[in-house]
Amino acid sequence: MTTNLRGEAAIVGVAETDYMRGADRTIPELILQASMAAIRDAGLTPADIDGVIPPPGFISTEEIAANLGMPEVRYSITVHMGGASPTAALQSAAMAISTGIANAVLVTLGWNGYSAMRPRPGVAPSRRKLDLGPVLEVSRNFYTPYGVRSAAQWYSLYLQRYVDLYDVQPTDAAEIALASREHAQLNDKAQMRGRPMRLQEYLDSPPIAGPLRKLDCCLETDCAAAVVLTSAERARDLPHSPVLYLGGAEGHPDPADEITNRPELLRLGLHYAAPRAFAMAGVKPTDMDFLQIYDCFTYVVMMELEALGICEPGGAKDFVKGGNIRLGGRYPMNTHGGLLSQGHCWGLNHLVEATRQLRHEAGAAQVAGCELGVVTGYGDLGDGSIAVLGRDR
Repeated sequence: MTTNLRGEAAIVGVAETDYMRGADRTIPELILQASMAAIRDAGLTPADIDGVIPPPGFISTEEIAANLGMPEVRYSITVHMGGASPTAALQSAAMAISTGIANAVLVTLGWNGYSAMRPRPGVAPSRRKLDLGPVLEVSRNFYTPYGVRSAAQWYSLYLQRYVDLYDVQPTDAAEIALASREHAQLNDKAQMRGRPMRLQEYLDSPPIAGPLRKLDCCLETDCAAAVVLTSAERARDLPHSPVLYLGGAEGHPDPADEITNRPELLRLGLHYAAPRAFAMAGVKPTDMDFLQIYDCFTYVVMMELEALGICEPGGAKDFVKGGNIRLGGRYPMNTHGGLLSQGHCWGLNHLVEATRQLRHEAGAAQVAGCELGVVTGYGDLGDGSIAVLGRDR
């Protein structure tokens, strides 16, 4: 049995829908569209797929299999880690492939992050709901009675502590928002394409929940994406350069289902996961050619960079300056625009972008000669996931 997953599995197919504010198709339809496109991108057919990791809600493995024509599903699991789910799902897919439980695994996700809050006149609301798991229960029982109802408010409980401890300024967080918007101008599918951002626009955006301004926050989006994995050996016979899964892990803060009573408020799940992922991959954080960092909020990106070990605690505010995270810099970050400017697909779009970068198919946003990259995921209560990916030589 394989205990080290390094190089055992590879991403061979990727796809994504448009990133929309109000989709004409249902979320299951978008998920099926992205899934079929990813299978075709891999040079496979639905009959070749025998593993499915669906989203937590909206559509089941059985529906995906029936609608796409998969004759046999040998492996299925749903990962309940919020925005950390898609990246964590790669670890499950790699384990299934390396042990022979499945030959090819589809990981897919889609949601109505925009239209769920804005139903169109005359259109009945969907009965299919997102399964938010413990986040919903924690909010209902402990936060909502005190008026803390939104993700921005939950996050502010520890982001304000981070800002105060390390004297992080709004102009520091602005570097992340501005870089994401700049990169989005190179992405035909980006929701914020054609709308460059200036520093003053960022500073003038209204406050949401301290320290967050509107332009610190990710987009509300209707969309879907999918990736297909198979064994590295089989991947070499398929159309694209394989993108190897070199290492990955998931981590959970302590306690995992609560924020305000943590003994170390700023210690994230990623602090636990990152060292294990890099050790499995046999590389260092500073070896990365690009970073695809889960960017639900700008300040969270800074905390993740520090949790990865790519800079010291409190050092992210300097790391993001001077063009370091922009195309042409040492660590280009979120080269597709990220959740802040491309669209919010729970970070599965980060995996799609990382794959295209390592295939050297990212067009105007291509990081020249890239060989290694990292993708992170982030759940609302601080859950973390990571995947270290590499171009097959």
